[in-house]
Amino acid sequence: MERFWQTLKKHLDAHPATSLTELQTTLDRFRDYYNHTRPHRALGRRTPAFAYQLIPKAAPTPTNDPNIWRVRYDTIDNDGKITLRHHGRLLRLGIGRAHTRTEIICLVHNDDATIITLDTGITLDTGELLAEFTLNPTKNYQRKNG
Repeated sequence: MERFWQTLKKHLDAHPATSLTELQTTLDRFRDYYNHTRPHRALGRRTPAFAYQLIPKAAPTPTNDPNIWRVRYDTIDNDGKITLRHHGRLLRLGIGRAHTRTEIICLVHNDDATIITLDTGITLDTGELLAEFTLNPTKNYQRKNG
């Protein structure tokens, strides 16, 4: 990174700007040259843009993929609830005031959510099932199944 800053500083010294518009134009040209024209020794004389195009890009996994489970760590609030974003909506899952401030793991698979206790090293109820939900994204508050 230090090498990059040195190169950029030399370029800016060689191309002085008198306004912010000129500076932006100079920086844009430098970025284009640096990434799309200049060959890089470590990349086999290829440009950084070429190397970047070869790398597979990360993308969100569709939520309807039957093999995907979301895992969320949380603490039950003072009202016995947690919040969960599902299908673009913020849902409130009612677990119960008896479990206030309990650290939990929320496992979400498609429209099903399972709440279990988290191993904090303090209690012996590790992995206790607290609640199961069938999530309904049309309602803000979600009641436990059963």
